[in-house]
Amino acid sequence: MNKYLISDIEQASESSPLTSFSKVYRIHRKSSVRLWLWGMLILIVPIMLLPWTQNIRAKGTITTLRQEQRPQELNSIIAGRVIKWHVNEGDFVKVGDTILQLGEVKVDYFDPQLLERTQQQINAKQQSIEAYNNKANTTITQAQALTRGRALKLQSLDNKIAQQQLKVQTDEADLLALNNELNVYKRQIDGAKIMLDSGAISLSEFEKRKVNYQNGLAKVNSTNNKLLQNRQELTNLRIEQNSAVQEYTDKISKAEGDRFSSLSSAASTEAEVSKLQNQYSNYDARNKLYYITAPQSGQITKAKKAGIGEMVKEGEMMVEIVPDNIQYAVEMYVEPMDLPLISRGQKVRFIFDGFPVIVFSGWPKSSYGTFGGKVAAVESSVSYNGKFRVLVIEDPQDKQWPKQLKMGGGANGIALLKDVRIYYELWRNINGFPPEYYITEPAKEGIDKKEK
Repeated sequence: MNKYLISDIEQASESSPLTSFSKVYRIHRKSSVRLWLWGMLILIVPIMLLPWTQNIRAKGTITTLRQEQRPQELNSIIAGRVIKWHVNEGDFVKVGDTILQLGEVKVDYFDPQLLERTQQQINAKQQSIEAYNNKANTTITQAQALTRGRALKLQSLDNKIAQQQLKVQTDEADLLALNNELNVYKRQIDGAKIMLDSGAISLSEFEKRKVNYQNGLAKVNSTNNKLLQNRQELTNLRIEQNSAVQEYTDKISKAEGDRFSSLSSAASTEAEVSKLQNQYSNYDARNKLYYITAPQSGQITKAKKAGIGEMVKEGEMMVEIVPDNIQYAVEMYVEPMDLPLISRGQKVRFIFDGFPVIVFSGWPKSSYGTFGGKVAAVESSVSYNGKFRVLVIEDPQDKQWPKQLKMGGGANGIALLKDVRIYYELWRNINGFPPEYYITEPAKEGIDKKEK
């Protein structure tokens, strides 16, 4: 029954004036699929032979290569309270512009004349140092005077000792003469006694010679006593000489002790002056810290404190400054498997967020809106995300990066590798092989130097 129905429809389509039969039923038309297949096959073959630039893709963020050009926290060095804000969040400031004024919160620094009073203490201590030095100089003069007095005293005693020695020598000579004379008197007595016994002389003559002997003995004793007295006087003079030396030595030592004591007091006062000067410098520096100024030109962001009179701790962040003069760089993270393919000086193409782009990853020269970069550093330690950090700077030989770039913006990096044919790239991806590795000129020069 279906067979008869189909034949009826064919007869009706041939005899019907309606065009719908010819448009719905395509039984009289020839298919062109075979031609299309051959055409596509002929077109694919030359496409497969076209060059293709292998690449590694990695996402990154915009940063800077220099640490001082990155966003900087501005902290309060001292504790205080907010007195006045001189800028608003989002304002642009220059180096040295005042951002915030703080007030004191510690009792030790409440005195408004703290610097003047500290300077007065320093001046008083310096006058004390001068007085101690003058006293030390006076004791030097006193010691010199005592030294001269000791010399005069010893010279006077030396003269007296010399005179006394002469007296002792004179008494010794007199005593020797009297002893000789006494011996003569004794021989005369002995002879007179013999003569008296023989009757040659009278008793009165004997008595007279005896009296002479007694007088001579008395002179000898007197002279001997005088000699002993002079010798004792000589000993006393020598004792007095030693006593004078000891006395003047004690006085000079005391004067020297007073001098050293004055010098010690002067040194101690100098230490106190240094301490006060240190405090003065600290107070002066602290007064300057009440005004927080901009360390570099940039934009004020992330103000942490808002109100007037709000307390601030030491080291607490007040605002953040984003520098306006920045040498941009891109930090991107590559897989450990791709790390051997990255080297310093390697070319990288970037797609920055917010900028229109037409990308042909295999034909970088045919892409539009991409910007060139050059690898500046490759970190040798893995990052927190299990990848390796790579810093890429602007390529001076390529077009300039946009001035509208901002810190923290996104960027897609395309590290350019070796040029191969498209059929090889397809075969490599199907088999899961890594891209071809080649060494850039800067890296190659470094390797050559190491080998040499």
